[in-house]
Amino acid sequence: MLHIVVGTAGHIDHGKSALVLALTGTDPDRLKEEKARGITIDLGFAHWEGPNLGVAFVDVPGHERFIKNMLAGVGGIDAVLLVVAADESVMPQTREHFDICRLLQVPAGIIVLTKADLVDADLLGLAELEVRELVRGSFLEQAPIVAVSSKTGEGLATLKETIAGLGARVTGRSSKGPIRLPIDRVFSVKGFGTVVTGTLVSGSLAVDDQVDVLPRERTVNIRGLQVHGATQTMARAGQRVAVNLGGVDASSLARGDTLVSTGSFTATRVLDARIEVLPSVRPLRHGARIRFHQGTSEVIGRVAVSSLCPLAGVDDPLVAVEIAPGRAAYVRIRLEAQVVVTRGDRFILRAYSPPLTVAGGAVLDPVPPRAGIRTAAGRERFRQIDPALPHPDDETPDQRAIHVMMTETGDRGLDQASVISRGGLSPEEAGRVVERLLERRSATRIAGRIVAVCTIDALAVRVLQMLRDFHREQPLRDGMPREEVRERLFASSAPGLFDRVLDDLVAGGRIVARDHLALASHRVEVSGDEADARSRIEHAFREARLTPPDVGDVAAALGLRVDLTERMALLLVRQRVLVRVDSLLVHESALAVLKADLASLKAASVNSVVKLDVAAFKQRYGVTRKYAIPLLEYLDRERVTRRVGDSRLVI
Repeated sequence: MLHIVVGTAGHIDHGKSALVLALTGTDPDRLKEEKARGITIDLGFAHWEGPNLGVAFVDVPGHERFIKNMLAGVGGIDAVLLVVAADESVMPQTREHFDICRLLQVPAGIIVLTKADLVDADLLGLAELEVRELVRGSFLEQAPIVAVSSKTGEGLATLKETIAGLGARVTGRSSKGPIRLPIDRVFSVKGFGTVVTGTLVSGSLAVDDQVDVLPRERTVNIRGLQVHGATQTMARAGQRVAVNLGGVDASSLARGDTLVSTGSFTATRVLDARIEVLPSVRPLRHGARIRFHQGTSEVIGRVAVSSLCPLAGVDDPLVAVEIAPGRAAYVRIRLEAQVVVTRGDRFILRAYSPPLTVAGGAVLDPVPPRAGIRTAAGRERFRQIDPALPHPDDETPDQRAIHVMMTETGDRGLDQASVISRGGLSPEEAGRVVERLLERRSATRIAGRIVAVCTIDALAVRVLQMLRDFHREQPLRDGMPREEVRERLFASSAPGLFDRVLDDLVAGGRIVARDHLALASHRVEVSGDEADARSRIEHAFREARLTPPDVGDVAAALGLRVDLTERMALLLVRQRVLVRVDSLLVHESALAVLKADLASLKAASVNSVVKLDVAAFKQRYGVTRKYAIPLLEYLDRERVTRRVGDSRLVI
């Protein structure tokens, strides 16, 4: 069965609640004050089933003072019943409710002329003409008009048949997507605890599921479910649901909160959007204070105008300080409290005071970067992420938007959860978008994140430039320490990105990467006085054999500056001519001779067992304890010898 949500809309006292009661047998006016005053104050709900179609009715208040309650009800509807009393025809709240539904892009609807029993055919025809004039050029232009009387029952059968036909025009909600249930009521039931109600916009809920409450950042358990008053083990998208929650008090929740799958949505205070200002209002100025309505939430905020959206035949967006009536523009909205939105969500803007509906729009990015929006780059970014503008034939608007978002994250990359929560996609849709980006080779996957190929290329260029600068400043060093490069360029990068960039550079023959990184073309070369000093220092250590002098002694003996001697000694170590043995610098030829001598001793031994203690080592090689101990420990590390008690066994 297809489940859809149908909302009422229309002026106060035009018979919306009476119509729902006549259709379903359920009175949506549940509050004592509503009964006493005879008007709808808050949202009311009822249920009706047709052939293979389940309809959840959301009855909204028509009084202008309760428009914010009306907005909390129409945010998740699939179709609307635009209710107009035949004896009064189009009234102010008829127009405002219609504008709201149009701005929210409600996909379908039916026009219902109520109180048909109170007028003659001429007045009924006049009311129909006025409604047709109101909806001309809108989603309701071709909508059926049904005249009914909730009192006599006239036209109700026809209306039910027409509502049943909505199933062919409305696709319904996806139960495969992430859970999203904007909360419109919170109360406590004795013996059960906290209960919240709302329309399940996407996904499915089951008893014992664990979900998050945003923007509260609370995790709660689902202890029980009711769908249209009947206990169920599961609820699907498009159904009105009452959810019994465990782990939270009713006082901790409120209308405007949202139940969501973990990691599927993000609470935000700043969002980028495309909005359309109503033709009948004043211009909306840059910096104007507004009331932001989305789902069941209402939050105060301000609008920063980037530019007017391009007109037909005009390529460039137009910089603006205000949005004229009837025009569309790109804006950044900053809110005073967090809301739970994602890309593609429709919303309504009302003036702060007096609270009149002024505009509506769609979220383009729920977590935009901090970059300015009134610059040329900022305006171009809006064009790139706007699905209403044309894109290359082989690239969908979602692919383009995710590519822009991924590129902006730079070396941090974009994880799958962000593709879903920021892109407004189901897990399956997100997977397809990511795979397409990988196929196009505009992205690569690294440790579970997608990183733009252009980002990797830019980092490779920075590594190469850093190594060029290092070689110019330190020509005698083999290369730059690997971890220093990581810290300076990749400290906040996605895990694995550093190694990926180095692997690409090594594979391309651009660098040599070991403990130190160097350009493949780098060669340590010395000339002139430095070359002469290097040669003399190397000779001094070669001649010293296993009893090498200190660097300072070498400098004094050769008449060289200490800093020059230290620099050349360090170069000889990097070139593996000298080897560090504890605090000693020993010529590699002396160590090679030492290893060869020990090997010959072992070979000449009758039982191939050769032991040396410190005294024997000192005597055989003519060294003091100062040299013997570091050399023996070096031989242990090199696995030439193995210490056994106070002796060494030649391996």
